[in-house]
Amino acid sequence: MNFQRSERFKRMYKKLDSEQQNAIKRALSLMSDNINHPSLRVKRIQGTKAIWEASATMGLRITFNWENDLIVLRNCGEHDKTLKNP
Repeated sequence: MNFQRSERFKRMYKKLDSEQQNAIKRALSLMSDNINHPSLRVKRIQGTKAIWEASATMGLRITFNWENDLIVLRNCGEHDKTLKNP
């Protein structure tokens, strides 16, 4: 699975502390190996047609679009803030 990082994803990733960045890296590694890994809890965001979320931790989310073999990373950060603006 290939990743493309949006400018917003890059900007929000830089704002995270090192522990949160490491959690995102681990989640992306799992996503590249198995997008359906149970710990990621991947699901479509309610009210959207093509935006998905994955859990890096219980409070940290990654939002993305899925286009064939390409995952476009849209946003990352705290659960509530990230899902308000996926």
